[in-house]
Amino acid sequence: MGTVILGIESSCDDTSAAVVRDRMLLSNVTAGQEVHRQYGGVVPELASRAHQQNIVPVVDQALKHAGILRSEIDAVAFTRGPGLLGSLLVGTSFTKGFTAGLGIPMIEVNHLQAHILVHFILSEQFENHSPNFPFLCLLVSGGHTQLVVVKDHHRMEIIGKSLDDAAGEAFDKCAKLLGLPYPGGPHVDRLALEGDPEKYTFNKPRLDGFDYSFSGLKTSFLYFLRDRIKEESDFIEMNRADLAASLQRTIVEILMNKLRIAAKKTDIQQIALAGGVSANSGLRAAIREEAVKNGWEVYIPPIGYSTDNAAMIAITGYFRYLKGEFASEDIAPLARMHF
Repeated sequence: MGTVILGIESSCDDTSAAVVRDRMLLSNVTAGQEVHRQYGGVVPELASRAHQQNIVPVVDQALKHAGILRSEIDAVAFTRGPGLLGSLLVGTSFTKGFTAGLGIPMIEVNHLQAHILVHFILSEQFENHSPNFPFLCLLVSGGHTQLVVVKDHHRMEIIGKSLDDAAGEAFDKCAKLLGLPYPGGPHVDRLALEGDPEKYTFNKPRLDGFDYSFSGLKTSFLYFLRDRIKEESDFIEMNRADLAASLQRTIVEILMNKLRIAAKKTDIQQIALAGGVSANSGLRAAIREEAVKNGWEVYIPPIGYSTDNAAMIAITGYFRYLKGEFASEDIAPLARMHF
């Protein structure tokens, strides 16, 4: 029969449930929350309310799509953190009640580690292709930018991180300056395909080691637009595609420069990409191009598994289940959570 794990993800504004049998993905169902678009960002109180409405039907659909009965579930894995505390509380509370009713264990999962371990899912979309250990992962999301040496399914070392804004924040905040709707990253990506990436130049940070910084780029972009608008009031409207393309090129170059240095210093040729920003077409193209130059073997998740999803929670839960790492009934969610 194999080991069946139900995964629950509720760290931000997506309510998701997935089922894996061993490493094979049987279902992955996600309900988004459109309500946040009108506010230009996720409103925590609205997010937690929507999770309460969505979690029961999402879990029900995940089990039906997987063809799994509740009695067949061996454990439930849930996102403990990091994330929005109210949203995490919904997933944690649901898991406690669900597992107590079935008399099965629950497994806490670190959301960031789960993004990395998404590469170990077996399904037609993943082509049964997983990295060997150790591998170097560039984890890029709305809230985090990290370079991680992954030693095995349970041991990961952060060797570089953003000291201020994450890459995803830089995309979203700069997109807002361009008058693009939330979330801005995907809109920048689409516009960039129509623009000239060499048209404009923005400041890049100068940091030793593997750490990142994106606050300077955001400030540079803001001042650049402010000065150009003084000269030409419709500057943004007339050059939005070129601005998006130049912004995207700059962010991708910052990310790739540190990744290139880290790969050389660690002598690791297995390179993985993870997190919501890994869906960016410019970043995907850049890492593939770099792989050809440097002989890297790269692993990039399918688009649907780049953003928050329960499949990554379920697969992480599976590996923790094998080690017998179960959560206690008094466990509480954590808005901030380290590896």
